[in-house]
Amino acid sequence: MDGMSTLRNRVETHPIAGSLGAVVTGVDLSRPMDAHTLAELRTALLDHLVIFFRDQALTPATQLAFARHWGDIHLHPFMTGMPDQPEVLEIRKTPADKRNFGGSWHTDQMFSPKPAMGTMLYAKQVPSVGGDTMFSNQYLAYDALSDGMKRMLARMNAVCVGDKKRGGVSRKDFNAATIAMTTVEPPKDVQTTSVHPVIRTHPETGRKSLYIGNHVHYFEGMTEAESQPLIDYLRAHSVRPEFTCRFPWQNGSLAFWDNRCTQHFAINDYPAETRVMHRVTICGDAPF
Repeated sequence: MDGMSTLRNRVETHPIAGSLGAVVTGVDLSRPMDAHTLAELRTALLDHLVIFFRDQALTPATQLAFARHWGDIHLHPFMTGMPDQPEVLEIRKTPADKRNFGGSWHTDQMFSPKPAMGTMLYAKQVPSVGGDTMFSNQYLAYDALSDGMKRMLARMNAVCVGDKKRGGVSRKDFNAATIAMTTVEPPKDVQTTSVHPVIRTHPETGRKSLYIGNHVHYFEGMTEAESQPLIDYLRAHSVRPEFTCRFPWQNGSLAFWDNRCTQHFAINDYPAETRVMHRVTICGDAPF
């Protein structure tokens, strides 16, 4: 991966770290996309795992129009979307909030039978400093495991839970006391606990990655107590500094990441300021 690569002389990608992540220039996301440009962007996403765009002027409608090129739109089962655009989730943190949304290492919708393929996050209002998002390359996390660990994990599945009770308190009640965003009980027909392989194969690249994050509750066939030491080790391993990049937001920036091979973490380091983001999540398929 060189310092700057040009995709057929139209879309340029500028890597921001040796592990993953690239800023993409030469495209206006608010305008209709031709097939050639979309193909270039797909190549950039698969190569860099998360791609960033600066100085974009997007409305919820134009953000959705771009997202629909990549698949159907996923509705978050625990959070409500915008009143006039329910497929867009407004992520807002104000000085009154005790914590932020997404403030732990995770991959989106891991608790779903078919977790999210990708997520697009657009910055509407960012703090004067802080509020960055970190990303981690789970291909590299897998590659760095020993052969013995790879063999053991290849036979293991993780139970992933969307509403892990914190001291007996539901996600809805816990969020109500700590963040301003509205949390709801998921529809009765929506599955929010799922079992997935700990080693996942990417359906487009064929590469293996470590599939771990804060939704993992325990390993199938093991108790929580037996599972926790290995979960703790894998979580720490999966976000080693050499696997990560960090993106500083500006108003008008958009990040698009591949949940099938990354984790991300929203840093909460702006206690006296407000941060407002618009998120669209794209449906995925069952991990294998």
